[in-house]
Amino acid sequence: MEIGEIETAKKRCKSVIRTIEKLPLSTTITASCRRTLLKLASSELSFLSSLSTDSSPPPLSVNIGHIESVVRVLQLPSITGVSRVCKPLPLPIGGVHVDLVCTLGKVPVWIIVSDRNPRYISWSGDRHGSKGLKSRIEQVLAAAHSTTTLKPSSVILFFANGLPSSVYEKLKVEFGAVYFNFFSSDFAMFDFDCEEMVEGEWINVERTRSYEEAVSVEIKLIDRCDDSLEPEAVVQAEVTELSQNDAFSSVISSMSLLGEDCLINFDTTALVALVSGISNGCAERIVDTPEIELEEKFKGNTVFVIDQAKSEIEKPVLVKMGTVLSGKRGIVCKSVLSEFKELVSMYAGPNEKLRAEHLLKSLMVVNDNPTERVMGLPTTRKLAMKNKIVFGTGDRWRAPTLTANMAFVRAVAQSGMSLSTIDHSPRALTADLPSSTSTFFFV
Repeated sequence: MEIGEIETAKKRCKSVIRTIEKLPLSTTITASCRRTLLKLASSELSFLSSLSTDSSPPPLSVNIGHIESVVRVLQLPSITGVSRVCKPLPLPIGGVHVDLVCTLGKVPVWIIVSDRNPRYISWSGDRHGSKGLKSRIEQVLAAAHSTTTLKPSSVILFFANGLPSSVYEKLKVEFGAVYFNFFSSDFAMFDFDCEEMVEGEWINVERTRSYEEAVSVEIKLIDRCDDSLEPEAVVQAEVTELSQNDAFSSVISSMSLLGEDCLINFDTTALVALVSGISNGCAERIVDTPEIELEEKFKGNTVFVIDQAKSEIEKPVLVKMGTVLSGKRGIVCKSVLSEFKELVSMYAGPNEKLRAEHLLKSLMVVNDNPTERVMGLPTTRKLAMKNKIVFGTGDRWRAPTLTANMAFVRAVAQSGMSLSTIDHSPRALTADLPSSTSTFFFV
C-alpha cells in the first residue's frame, strides 16, 4: 500500500468516525453499539497513522471499507431496533459473529456485511485457509436455530461490492436464498464522501465510495404469518367532549381507527403520559409554584414533579406523540388496559379521567399474547414478567411499543435481542391541579 493510499484510508476513517458520532442516541442504535463502532474506526485510524511515516510500508489490507458499509446500513430508514453491532452473539453453542442484530420490516433480522471484491468471494474455501462463504453461512444458521430469544426471522447477506451470479446460484440452491431489494432505493441516496476541515468549515474533497454494485440476499428462517391474532374488542370513538384545539385532542384525532398495517403498541407509561395533567397544561403552574408549597403538597415526590414539569416545558410529550402516532392505529393488551384503568380510578383527577376515557375508546384491545422469544428472556428485576407480556404482545403484532420504560429496553438490548420500541419521556398522574389534596402517581 502506497503512502497516498494510506492517507486516503485515514481520511475515510475520520469521515466515518464523524458519521458514527452523529448517529442518534435513541432506540434505533444503543450507546453501546455506537461505542463499538467508534472503537473499531478509531483503532483502524491509529493503525494507519502508525504506518504513515514509513517510506515504504508493506502491502496490507484495511478494514475501513467494512466499517463504512456497516455504518451505511445503519443509516437506512428501514433499519430500527439495533441491539448489537460487529460483536459475537452470546449463544449456547458458542459465539458467532454477526455485523448487525436489528429489526427490519417489523421483524428481527441478522445482517452479515461483506466488503470483499466479488472475485475473491470463495464458496468452499481457498488454499490460504479461508473456510469460504458456505461454511460461514452454515455456522450462522446453526447459531440462529440454537436460540429462541435471539432467533431472527431471516439472515440477510449484504455484499457491498457485488456478488458473482455463480455464488448466488449456490446460495439459492443450498440455502433457499433470494435477492432482497430493500437496499436498492435507500442506497441510491448514499455515496460516501470524504471530508476535510478547512478554516472551520467541512468541505468535500473526494468521493470515495458508491454502493451502486451492492447486492443483498435473504435466507428466511421463520414465517411470521400468524392467523391467531384476533383483537379482544374494537371500539371506535370520536372526541366530542374535549376541545378540538388542544394538543391531546389533536393527537387522538390524528390516529387511524382502521387497518392493521401501521400499529403502535401502548404500555402503561405511554397511556399515563398522554392523559397526565403535566402533559396537558399543568407544567408551567408547577414550575411557577414556590418550592416550599410544592414540598407541602408533593412530599417526597417534589423533585420528580419539578423535573417532569421542566422536561415538559422544554420538550412537550404530546408534540412527539403526535408525530409518532399520526396515521397509526393504537393497540393495548388486556393486562395494560386493566392496570391503566386501576391507576386512573385511584390517582387521576376529573380531566385526566375524561382524557383516559377518550383515549381508550380510540384503541384496539388485544389479548395478552407475547412471542416465545420475548418470554424466553430470563425473568429479572429489569426484565419483569409483566413487561415481557406487554412488549412480547407488541412483538407478536409486529408493532413497536411506545414506552418510557427504558430500563426494560436497555436490558433487552443487552441480551442481544432486537425489539422494536419507541421512547417517550415519563409523566405522572397529578389529579389535574397542584392542590393540597392531590395524590400523584409516577411511572
